[in-house]
Amino acid sequence: MNPSLNRLLSLDGKVALITGASSGIGRGTAKRLAEAGATVMVLDINENGGQETVQEILNHGGNAAFQRCDVRSEADCKGAVEEAIKRFGRVDILFNNAGVAIRKTAVELEEQEWDLALDVMLKGAYLLTRHVVPHMIKTGGGSIINTGSGWSLKGGGQAVSYCAAKGGLWNMTRAMAIDFGKHKIRVNAVCPGDIDTPMLRGECAQLGEDETKFMEEAATRPIHRVGTPEDVANAVLFLASDMSTWITGTHIVVDGGGIA
Repeated sequence: MNPSLNRLLSLDGKVALITGASSGIGRGTAKRLAEAGATVMVLDINENGGQETVQEILNHGGNAAFQRCDVRSEADCKGAVEEAIKRFGRVDILFNNAGVAIRKTAVELEEQEWDLALDVMLKGAYLLTRHVVPHMIKTGGGSIINTGSGWSLKGGGQAVSYCAAKGGLWNMTRAMAIDFGKHKIRVNAVCPGDIDTPMLRGECAQLGEDETKFMEEAATRPIHRVGTPEDVANAVLFLASDMSTWITGTHIVVDGGGIA
């Protein structure tokens, strides 16, 4: 491969913050960005899972550290960004990925469950962006990637809080792209379909469905399989890298053709 192409995908010298990185899409993306050369700060409330992600990266020659962060807390978000700056001197990539899926209708959903969903997925992205952007401005730019969903773009059954949060996150992505483009900060979203993660299997349990049947139905799409965290991680790498320097305010659907 031409060395110049390698340089376009390289994240050497860059620092990435990833929320919800103790498992699933967050862990897969943390590993992929580390493979591309980034130093990764793993953010999560799950300390054991977060440390496991860090150890996997270290075992493969990458550089990573864990910071406990409840994305609903401004103090935690501010502290995580400050710790990244203290340890690594900069933040070039922010992947707002933390999420929670509560499979209920508006009638079934409790108020505290609504608050949890919107606080984790919408407020958390706002808080981390708020504290990361000033540092990105100082260093000349950066890339913010938000985890949306196919349900950012269309509705889904028994998932009112999830659809609300992901729909809001997608439009927030576009608004932030407009606000921060002048600072060479790009803001985009990845919109996964069904990805084989603990969260997806947790949805199956919530709905009381047979897991084998649930996963088989999740694979009924033009590309006949459930997605993997690595499928999403590859899209995030593209948006984080210099391969996408004129791409902002948009989304990449990673769903095997599910909403085609």
